[in-house]
Amino acid sequence: MATRIIQHKPVTWTDIVHPSAKDVAALRGRFPGFHPLNLEDVLSRIERPKLDQDDDYLFLVLHFPLWDSRDEISRASEVNIFVQRGNLVTVHNGTLKPLVTAFQRCEADAAERERLLGRGINHAVYTLIDQLVDYIFPILNKVDRRVHAIEDALFQSNAKQVIQEIALVRRDIISLRRIIRGQIPIVQELESVEHPILHEHMEEYFGDIADHLFKLRDIADENFEVINSFADTADTLASYRINEVMRILTVISVIMLPLTLISSIYGMNIVLPFADDPHAFMITAAIMIIIVILMLAWFRKRGWL
Repeated sequence: MATRIIQHKPVTWTDIVHPSAKDVAALRGRFPGFHPLNLEDVLSRIERPKLDQDDDYLFLVLHFPLWDSRDEISRASEVNIFVQRGNLVTVHNGTLKPLVTAFQRCEADAAERERLLGRGINHAVYTLIDQLVDYIFPILNKVDRRVHAIEDALFQSNAKQVIQEIALVRRDIISLRRIIRGQIPIVQELESVEHPILHEHMEEYFGDIADHLFKLRDIADENFEVINSFADTADTLASYRINEVMRILTVISVIMLPLTLISSIYGMNIVLPFADDPHAFMITAAIMIIIVILMLAWFRKRGWL
């Protein structure tokens, strides 16, 4: 729980990490114009991405991926942004590295404060969202590396491990697609919104962010198609290997049938050929071996072996 404030020229940036009810009450006291429902959304962790417009401020809820190393999946990390003339308020859980790093640099470096906040609230909002969106590219690059690793291991004998990795990567890609797709309409709305806070010249800047999101969406969609094709290939290979095992077992079973029949007949308590011959066992064994050889030759001729 921390509330930090940076003031530089026309912009005051208030950053709240892990907000509590006390922090929200303090925020309500500092900004009485913020709608109670928007302040309530700050404490909720299940808000969908959205853009709310009030007369003198904008309220954004955005989601960005965060890697969960325990479950091996990218989960959505929420950031809430209030944009008011001269005031920028960000509320998050402290896990989004670009946002945390940007605030720390502004605290420590006057030049960084000038670069981020010195050009006004519009530029500050654009820069923060742009940095958060660009941070998704390394995450997708990591997914690309995992996809390529699966491609290299696809035809190895350890099918179980490959199938498990395919399932994990596919789940991660599905999560990334859901997160990325949810931000596109919000940024597009920022691009076209007519509000006194956002200047008209910012349309091109937010359009550039939308282009980045479209590119990220296309990369995620391509990875999804590739991993699905790998899943189909892995299923085909697994089925082929199972069929190979079943074919060998079937051949063994068929070969054993006449041998079992012969041994069963000679196990009967009746008079049989070679019953009194001292070499009866050798003769019977030879007959069985000949039968096996003939059956194997027949199977090979038919292409079953």
